[in-house]
Amino acid sequence: MSETRSHLWPGVPLALGSAALFGATPPLSKLLLDAVNPFMLAGLLYLGAGLGLALYRLLRGKQAAAGEAQLAARDIPWLALAIGMGGILGPVLLMFGLSLNTASSSALMLNLEGLATMAIAWLVYRENVDRRLLFGAFAILAGAVLLSWDGGGVAFNQGALLVAGACVAWGLDNNFTRRISATDPVVIAMLKGLVAGAANVALALAAGAPFPTMSIVAATAAVGFLGIGVSLAMFILALRHLGTARTGAYYSLAPFIGALLAIVMLGDAVTLKLLVAGLLMAVGLWLHLSERHEHEHDHEALEHEHSHVHDEHHQHDHDGPVSEPHSHWHRHAPMRHRHPHYPDLHHRHSHG
Repeated sequence: MSETRSHLWPGVPLALGSAALFGATPPLSKLLLDAVNPFMLAGLLYLGAGLGLALYRLLRGKQAAAGEAQLAARDIPWLALAIGMGGILGPVLLMFGLSLNTASSSALMLNLEGLATMAIAWLVYRENVDRRLLFGAFAILAGAVLLSWDGGGVAFNQGALLVAGACVAWGLDNNFTRRISATDPVVIAMLKGLVAGAANVALALAAGAPFPTMSIVAATAAVGFLGIGVSLAMFILALRHLGTARTGAYYSLAPFIGALLAIVMLGDAVTLKLLVAGLLMAVGLWLHLSERHEHEHDHEALEHEHSHVHDEHHQHDHDGPVSEPHSHWHRHAPMRHRHPHYPDLHHRHSHG
C-alpha cells in the first residue's frame, strides 16, 4: 500500500460512504411519509437499524467478537452519554423546536450539527486544524446551508434555540462516540439504534401516532438498517481513522447526496442552487482530500485494545498464528517517526 493511499484509506471512503447512505435516507423516507407519522417514522428507522445490526452481529457470532474490541465497563458512561444526547435529547429538542418554528428556518438551523461537531473537536479535544481544513469545512457547510435555504431568513425564537440545542446534542454525541470508537462499531450502532428507536416509538405512541401496517414497518426497517445502522457503523469506523472534525466535515456532504438522489428517484428539478451548492461542496471536498498533514512526531508508550493488522504501528509477537485484522490488548513502545497522518487512535498528539 502506498504512503499516499495509506493516510486516506480506509477513513475517507468510510466517511463518504456513511454520508452517502445517510443522504439516501430522506428521499426514501419521503416515500413513506404518506403512511407514517414523522415521529413514528424516526423511531422505526432507528429500531430497524438496531434490529438489523443485532441480527448481523448474531449471525457473525464469535468471528465478529474476535475481530473487534468489545465494550468494557469504562466505555459504558461514554456510550450512555452518546445515546442520551444523540438518540433521545436531540430528537426531542428537534420535535419541540419544529413545533415552534417554521420548517424552512429549522432546516437551515440543522446545519449547525456539523459546525458543533467540528467546533467541539477542535476547541475541546484539540484536534489539529489549519486554514486549509477550515476553508474546506466551511465550504462544505456553506453548500449544505444553501441547499436548505428557501429564500427566507432564520427566525431567532424559542423554536430556533431548541433546534440549535438539538444540533449541539448531536455534536456532543459525535464527540462522545469518538471516545469509544476503538470498540466494535456494530455493537455501538446497534445499541444506539435500539435505545433511540424504542424511545422515539414510545414518544410517538404517547403523542397518539398510529402504528403503521407491517409492510410499511418492514420497508421502514430496511431503510433504517442501511441509512442509519450501516451508515452509523461506517461513521464510527471513520472516527477511528480520521478523528471527529474531519469525519463531521465529510458527513456534511449527506444533504447534497440526498438532493441528487431526489432528482433521480422523485423527479426533483436540477436548480441553480443545487449546482452552486455542489460546487462549494466539491471545493471543500478537494481541500480535505488534498490535505497532507505530515511532520516528525513522537508516540509515547501506550496500551489499549482495538482491531488492527501488523503495520508500522503494530509490531508485536503472538504465541501462535493469527488472522488479520484481529483484536487484543497490546502495548506500543515509544517511537519517533514521520509520515502523513490524521488524528486517529495513534495520532492524537498536540501541535505547537
